[in-house]
Amino acid sequence: MTLFQIIALMLTFAAAGGYINHRYMRMPASIGNMAFALLLSLLAIGFNKAGWLDLQEASAYIRQIDFSEVVLHGMLSFLLFAGALHIHFDDLRNVKLPVAVLATVGVVMATAIIGSLVWLAAGVVGLELPYLYALLFGALIAPTDPIAVLAMLKQVGISKTLYVKIGGESLFNDGIGVVVFLTILSVATSAEPLGGAEVLGLLAREALGGAALGAALGWVTYRLLRSIDEYTVEVMLTLALVSGGYTLAEVLHVSAPICMVVAGLLIGNQGRALGMSERTRERLDLFWELVDEILNAVLFMLIGLEIIVISISSDHILLGLLAIAAVLAGRFISVALPIGVMSTWRRFEHGTVALLTWGGLRGGLSVAMALSLPMGAEKDIILPVTYIVVLFSILVQGLTFKPVLKQLMRNQ
Repeated sequence: MTLFQIIALMLTFAAAGGYINHRYMRMPASIGNMAFALLLSLLAIGFNKAGWLDLQEASAYIRQIDFSEVVLHGMLSFLLFAGALHIHFDDLRNVKLPVAVLATVGVVMATAIIGSLVWLAAGVVGLELPYLYALLFGALIAPTDPIAVLAMLKQVGISKTLYVKIGGESLFNDGIGVVVFLTILSVATSAEPLGGAEVLGLLAREALGGAALGAALGWVTYRLLRSIDEYTVEVMLTLALVSGGYTLAEVLHVSAPICMVVAGLLIGNQGRALGMSERTRERLDLFWELVDEILNAVLFMLIGLEIIVISISSDHILLGLLAIAAVLAGRFISVALPIGVMSTWRRFEHGTVALLTWGGLRGGLSVAMALSLPMGAEKDIILPVTYIVVLFSILVQGLTFKPVLKQLMRNQ
């Protein structure tokens, strides 16, 4: 299959899933697309086992799609920029401390807790998973996926403060999570052991370098936007910022996700307020909303189809169920402890810890990072377990978040 044929097939599946979901299933769009693809995949697997269908050709097509490459080095840049574009500085300023603490300390804490619990659980199940690779699993599953989280938040009624707190934390902890994951992966695969100073230096270069590059590229693009008033050119400038900026960040070995979030915040605030006419703002918002919706639909469709090519055994399922509990426990502790400390001098809305815990969805980013691991026995364990946690997160947590929110609001 050519690249164009693969793209055409994915868009066709996404459009069909979107129509069926809107017409009959009535789930949130992203969850409905994934559920539709998952149902198709499970039916195909069932027909294959019954001898009614040969999945070899379909599996070969899906294996041609490098999910990790598509998400980490393609979709992610556009989706992060689109998400950050609608977070306002004034709103973010009010919650900057909780967002900063949860996106840094919270991610590191969750990585350690989840990794340790899954390492113990693997021993109980009888699967051999080295502690460093268990930490790698913790790192790829600890950050909440902004793509999944923002898609869910758009579907529920929630206060602006809580929206910015959950959405902002998800945007930033995603970038930090990728940095932590890459750092642990470097330690795990390095021929020579890295010292503590080298690890901290790598973390600082990735995170701070990504933020500095995003601010610089965002400022240059803002100056260009301010100098003209032609929405077609201005939309193209933001496209160049996203695609070129993400590529440059990867070449410079700084965090491309953090770069995109910072650039998106700058364009979405200073760029929108001072660099665009009302006509341009309307068209730019419409363009990036459509990009966001289309890429989300394709991404969640891919997640649903991936089950065809992922080998899952009964041991993986058992470890996956234990990992779900570990992930929820790690998320709860890493949210409750920092908020408990901060609540001694600032007020948090009722149910904040519960909503941040249950609303911390995992999505395509976690699957993409798992797929990027080097081939080996460790990847054969981490990948199916990651997939099981992601399915639970999106289908169970995503579909029940609104009822949980309503129940918490009633209990105020």
